[in-house]
This record gives sequence, C-alpha cells and structure tokens, in this order.
Amino acid sequence: MFQKILIANRGEIACRIIKTARRLGIATVAVYSDADREAKHVAQADEAIHIGGSAAAESYLNGDKIIAACQQSQAQAVHPGYGFLSENAAFARQLAQSDIVFIGPTAAAIEAMGDKIASRLLAQKAAVNIIPGHSQVVADAAEAVKICERIGYPVMLKASAGGGGKGMRVAYNRDEAEHGFARASSEALSSFGDARMFIEKYIEQPRHIEIQVLADGHGNVVTLHERECSIQRRHQKVIEEAPSPFMDAETRAAMSAQAIALAKAVNYRSAGTVEMVVDAQRNFYFLEMNTRLQVEHPVTEMITGLDLVEWMIRIANGEKLPLQQAQIAINGWALETRVYAENPFRDFLPSSGRLVRYLPPPQTEVHAHNHNGNHNGNDNDSDNDNDSAATPKPQVRVDDGVEEGDEISRFYDPMIAKVTTWGATRAHAIRAMQQALDEYYIRGVDTNLPLLAAVIAHPQFRSGDLHTGFIEQAYPDGFSSAAHANMEAGASHANILLAVAAWLHHRLNQAMETAGQPPSAAARQISHSLSRQWVVLMEGAYHAVAVSGQPNHWRVACGGEEYQLAGRWRANQPLCRCQVNGEAVTVQVERCGLAYALTYGGKRVLAKVLSPRVAELHAMMPRKASLAQSRFLRSPMPGLLLSLAVQAGARIKVGQQLAVIEAMKMENSLRAEQDAMVEKILVEPGAILQAEQPILEFATAASASA
Repeated sequence: MFQKILIANRGEIACRIIKTARRLGIATVAVYSDADREAKHVAQADEAIHIGGSAAAESYLNGDKIIAACQQSQAQAVHPGYGFLSENAAFARQLAQSDIVFIGPTAAAIEAMGDKIASRLLAQKAAVNIIPGHSQVVADAAEAVKICERIGYPVMLKASAGGGGKGMRVAYNRDEAEHGFARASSEALSSFGDARMFIEKYIEQPRHIEIQVLADGHGNVVTLHERECSIQRRHQKVIEEAPSPFMDAETRAAMSAQAIALAKAVNYRSAGTVEMVVDAQRNFYFLEMNTRLQVEHPVTEMITGLDLVEWMIRIANGEKLPLQQAQIAINGWALETRVYAENPFRDFLPSSGRLVRYLPPPQTEVHAHNHNGNHNGNDNDSDNDNDSAATPKPQVRVDDGVEEGDEISRFYDPMIAKVTTWGATRAHAIRAMQQALDEYYIRGVDTNLPLLAAVIAHPQFRSGDLHTGFIEQAYPDGFSSAAHANMEAGASHANILLAVAAWLHHRLNQAMETAGQPPSAAARQISHSLSRQWVVLMEGAYHAVAVSGQPNHWRVACGGEEYQLAGRWRANQPLCRCQVNGEAVTVQVERCGLAYALTYGGKRVLAKVLSPRVAELHAMMPRKASLAQSRFLRSPMPGLLLSLAVQAGARIKVGQQLAVIEAMKMENSLRAEQDAMVEKILVEPGAILQAEQPILEFATAASASA
C-alpha cells in the first residue's frame, strides 16, 4: 500500500480523500493556492505545499507544479478528486513519466472518453445506444445553424471537452442556435482550453441516470448500480439519489451491461461513471463517461456500504476487486443535495464572501447498511411509510471543505458542501433531508438552501416523477418565495411558523421577567397568566395566535388549528429545535429589530409579534413609498467583465443583453429590466468588478426623451 499520497485538489473533495487515506494509514499531502492558504483541507493534511496564485491556471491546473510538489514531499501517488486535472490525459502521462502513480484510469482511457466526439464513436462501436446527432466538429455558428436545421429542433450544442454543465446550450430555433453556439464555445474555451463543439438531438424532459463502474487492472468490472441525477439547473446537477425511483430490474440490468461493455472496450481501470439519458418509455442513450470520481459518489457509498475512494486507491495499488457483482446489493435509499453559494431569488447569481456563521447539520455515524437486504423497489409514498421500532434510523453525512470564517472565493466553483441522507426507504431519506436542510445555518453569503428545501418538499419530486427540466417547469417564472406555495402541506407550514413565532416571543418575555429585566407592557400581563393572546404580522397579514400552557408543554392555536409545542430555546440561539405535535422541527431564528426572522423549510419570513392593541395601532401606520429604480446597471457579484453589448447613446429594450460577467467559472448574462437609453459606460471589458459596482448609467426620463 502507498505510504504517502498527494491530493491534487481543494475544498470538500480534498477533505473527503484525506478522511479515507487516514483510515487506511496513508499520509497525505495537500496543495494550495494563495486564496486557500487557510483552507480546511490544508489544515487537515499531514503536509501542505503552496503551488501558486489564486487563479486555477496558476495553481490547481498547473501539472508541473503538482509534480514538483510530489517530488518535494516524496508522495508516491496522486489522487486528483474531480475537476481540475482529474480528466487530463497529459497530466496522467506526466505522472507516469515521473514514476508517480495516478489514482485513476489510464491516460488512454481518459483520452478516449474525455473527448465527447470520440467517445460517441467508441460507444457506438461497443454496441452502446447513442443519441442521434452530428458527431463531427462544428466549424462555426453558421454551420451549427445548418446542422441544427437538418437534425431538427430542439438540439443540444455541446463542447467536446465539456463537463459540469459548461459549454452546453439547448437551442429551440435558429436564433438560439447561433447565439448559443457562440456562448457555449466561448465558455468551453475559457473552462477547458478547447472550443470544439458538436451537436446532438435534444431529448425533451429526459431523466439523467448514470451507472457507477469499478474496474481493476486484472480485467474485472462491476457496477455499483445507478444514480438518478435529473434535478439539474443549467445542466448542472443539484440533487441526486440512489437508486433511481424510475428504474426496474430489466432496465437496470440492460444499462449496467452496456456500461460494463464500454468500460471493457477502453480497458478501463478505477472508478468511472457512464451517464445516460432515459426517456419516458425507459429507452436509454449514452451521454458521456466521466473518468473520475463523481461529485455525487456519496449516495452510492450510502446504499452499498462501500468506500469508492478506498477502492480507487487499492486498484491503483494493483489490487483486485474483492467483490463479485452478485455481492453488491442495494440497501435502503440515499439523497444528496449540493449546497451552492448562489442566490436563487436573483436567477442563481453566484455569491462570494465570508462565512460569518457556519453551522452544518449534525452528522450521524455512517456505516454499511446490511440490515434489510436488497431494496430495489420504488417506495415513494411517504403517506404509507410508517416508522417502526425495527426501521433503521436515518443517517446524515456532510461533505464540506469550509469552516466558519472562511472565504467563498470567486476563483472556484461556488459549491459549499454536499448533504447526503440515508433511510430505509425513499420517504425516510427525504424526511431526513428536510430536517438536515432546516438545520443548515449559513450566514455571510447567499445559498441555494431555499431551492433545495422547496424541491425536496415538492409533491412531484416526492412522487419520483423527475426529468432534467424539473426546476424550469416547477418554477417557470423563476424561483421566488412564492415557489413555496407548491410545498406539501403549505398551510400547515405557514401555521408552524406563526405558532413558533408566538411561542418564542412568549418564552422570551417570560425569561426577561424571570431574570428581573424591565419587562414590556405585554410581558407584565404574562405574569398574571400563562395564557396569552398575540397577533403575528407575517407577510403583510395579521394573524391571531393564542399561547397557553407551561414549560415543556405548550399549546398554540392559530389558523383554526391547535399545535402542541415542546422544546428549549434561549435568546440569541440561532436554531430553535422543538417538537410540534410530536414531530421534530428546527427553525432558524434571528432578531431583526422588533421582528423575528424565521427560516423553516427553506423559506425565510419576518414575523412581528404584537399585542392585540399594538397590532390595531400598527395597522393604521402609513406605509413608506417604494424607492425609484436605480439608474445604474450594477454587477450582482464579484467577477470579470467579459463584454459589453451596448454603447453610450444606445436605446435598449427590455430583455436585451447588456453585459456578460464571468464568475466562479460560469458566464452570466445581464439583461435590461426595462426600456431605456444608455447615458454613460463606466467600466470597460476586462475590468474586475466588485459586487454592486456600477457598470453603466441609464439616462433619466427627461434626457432620454430629449
């Protein structure tokens, strides 16, 4: 076994690899850029070596510096994680020439599968189903339009070297094909240094299902079954699960057989993933093969009890796979959500900054699940899923690479962490995920936690009716606070927030009086009775709420329902953990002036708890008029201004593209929110922008009409 390995990556995946290496007794070497000097993976490794500037091209993408770090530390092998150099055949060859083991497949296999055009042709030769399309390099946008019209819209424009949703655009017409080709090829060149594009027929509303493959250097290939990755945004996975609620035994066997055939065709070694798109009739087509560890590998580990990182290390060390296919069972169900630093209410714009508060949900011990035998069914109905003493307890796993006080940098992918839950059934795993997301407390940057909570609670998701356009279909007007209207038991959800707000305020006033602090007028009345009437102002409406009872046994009446509450909470605690009608509920709590900011189920509300008389007077208060719209186009995030599409004096229309900003490896288009005239350009392309920095100024109504 290796004595020391170097991890050519950063963040959560570096920490994940360190964990397994430590268990195996292998020393680890971390590498870090300027931006990552104080990073968690640097602190956790046995050694750490600085390799360059903050930009990935100056550090994590520089193979020469990685090899120099190996030689300096005398590391025998390199684990690349995912992204960066994990699928770089030239880097794998460089390592071999330096007598350093690459913990992954051969350079030849990476090369064959890394080029999407070549991999399509190879898959076709191996009798693997492929999507109809044009498998040759497309020269330019004009040729792309001709090919698209020959194939028939909709089509998928794809970068040959692409991955992670970058360099991909769907086109439904000529205009989208022309502009989409330009954007996708530019993004591919920026991300991968390769602008080559090809075109496939776009299968509408497909499911994205992938097969996890493991192969050793002795000709043995097995699958660890499938993962469903259909919940995506901009072709990037957001929520994954294993097994797939859509899969049946026949389709699983057929997909696995083709995945194994493809792995054998390229003499594959190590962990790899064969990704497929599946239509409503369970017809499946090869999409690509990822020759590395996948971001979503924890769900496979949770249902098989196997450590994929360990298997990769052992295979790279020359060991044989210890298990036959029949020994790899599916036990229970696992879900993974990716927590990103982005604002779902502003079209998912990336968010960088400092983690002012960072409290991940409590983790449970994660181990092999061999208690219930195989579970290949499709248990999606939570209503028929009753807990019992014999049901194994759900488990929670958090893979992250950050700590409180760390900086979320604009230089790297905006993923903060992955939350994975396991349950005996899909319904148990979903319930555990809802609780875990409620427990996840992050302040300082925006996150997609509201979206994750809303999707997990969506009735269509809970039924297992998934496809890659789910998010766009569920939220056609964009994600907003109104999106929670689709949540299961929406009225109950609102009532719980009302009940908790009144209960917290009631308890706080009691605590103030007990501590001898000057109580409010409302608090003085509580001293005469444990029962109290309150009015909660929430989302513009006044709600009567009655609180009665005694410590550890409270009754709260609101919305025509009565709730039994039990739990402990002290002022300034960010999490209120309580029992509501016997069910565990966690509400995030902050004080915002006179109001409570409460977050539950991903939804954040401001609640003012008032006495009935104060509420009556409050309703008479005049409302402040809203401010006029800004005259400036401002950068919604830190990033690089790639281009401007307008000049001073130009008249623009609503929806027209104004600028393109690159942040966290993605290109973001800024568009006009109303008709206007550009008065002045304030920054030029190539400028590094700060959040809210003005880019251009619009003319006033008077000057625009002059």
